[in-house]
Amino acid sequence: MKNILIRSGMSPFDTFDATEVIAKNGIGGNVGNLVYQYSIFRNLMTEDTIITPDYYNYDPARADEINEKYDAYVIPLADAFREQFVPALRKYTKLIKQLKIPVYVIGVGLRAPFEPKLNEGFSFDEDVKAFVSAVLEKSNMIGLRGEITSKYLSRLGFREGIDHTVIGCPSMYAFGRELNIRKTNITKDSIVSVNSSKLSQKNVLDFITRSLEDYPNHYFIPQWMKELVLTYVGAPSLEDSSDNYPVNMSDSLYKNNRVRFFLNVPTWLDFLKQADLSFGARLHGNITATIAGTPSILIPKDARMRELTEYHGLTHVWWNDITEKTRLPDLVEKVDFQSPTKKQGQNFDHFIDFLNKNSLDHIYKDNVTPEVVPLDEKLKEVDFKQPVVPISGCTTEEIAERFESYSSMMEKKNANKLAAKDKVIKNLQADVKKKDKKIKHQKGTLNRKSVRIALKTANMLSTK
Repeated sequence: MKNILIRSGMSPFDTFDATEVIAKNGIGGNVGNLVYQYSIFRNLMTEDTIITPDYYNYDPARADEINEKYDAYVIPLADAFREQFVPALRKYTKLIKQLKIPVYVIGVGLRAPFEPKLNEGFSFDEDVKAFVSAVLEKSNMIGLRGEITSKYLSRLGFREGIDHTVIGCPSMYAFGRELNIRKTNITKDSIVSVNSSKLSQKNVLDFITRSLEDYPNHYFIPQWMKELVLTYVGAPSLEDSSDNYPVNMSDSLYKNNRVRFFLNVPTWLDFLKQADLSFGARLHGNITATIAGTPSILIPKDARMRELTEYHGLTHVWWNDITEKTRLPDLVEKVDFQSPTKKQGQNFDHFIDFLNKNSLDHIYKDNVTPEVVPLDEKLKEVDFKQPVVPISGCTTEEIAERFESYSSMMEKKNANKLAAKDKVIKNLQADVKKKDKKIKHQKGTLNRKSVRIALKTANMLSTK
């Protein structure tokens, strides 16, 4: 039996409710993380393999424990090559250097503007080089999200096809080699799943907002952790006001109970299977729709989304092609919803080749359509938490339960933070005492030496 440790805030078998997800950061700040992690679980969980989440605990001090308990460490990442992730990269590098087991990075990308200037370099280049070098000492090859990241690593001196290869996003391979995107009749009455990102350009946010009028039967699917808190307890607002993004409970999407925040992948997939269309500026919001078989339109805003869109042939409209005249019904008539299916087979085969080159076992080793999928069988026994609806649509009893649960969780969380701070302070105080003692000892030694030197000098002078 093989034991694999995986970078993940949750296992597909974990049934965290909203307060647990918030307290444990089970979604890593964004529920989209669950999708590609879910795919890795499903692909690598054979009958002879146990996969355990690290719950984002990658402290280098765990090295001995990890070496003892696990046979491999799988690290699926998103746009980890970015300034904000540098502290985490450094911790991972320090940990990986101490590990004696294989370490596999399955999907990592660069965060950069839509038109990246790779030749100018980035402030985190040296940290990326150190991280990639450490991983390559523990595995044969790193899997990248797209061609832009590939060019970036090649510029840093790593060899394409030897040190790294583009595999896209693992989430696209969650259900194997085939994609089955439904041919639906999209009308004004269709159920439409909407996703958006406050980081998108203004013309994109304006377009998404006005598109809601074209399809009244819409649902907004937020992904940020702070949006989960807002949906669950009604505060705090993301900002005071916005005319093109739902930032507080006074927005019509929240007031009209048109928001759903998912706590796991299976219920998210089930919801999207009922929708006729998904559109918006969230990568995994639309990838999840694609693997669920629902037509989707993605609006990429930066290099990380662009390279995945191009690699997988995701149905899209570029952000800079959207004008004040752009209407969603017109796009629905023009785009090719089957575009991702045309690249899926070749991309999937390359992904499996990548796993094989790293000697990773997987469910497709003998057949691309396995009769038994261990993860699927085990998930049949799981009672998943349903998506969180806005607190404004809850009964008085449900509102009270949410406040009590959230308040209790925050009290415990704050108490733990205070305890951790007290521990740090005590350790610092102990260090200061040790240093003071050492300084006093050194001062005493110096004073004694000074006295001896003075006496010796005086003695020498008196003899003269």
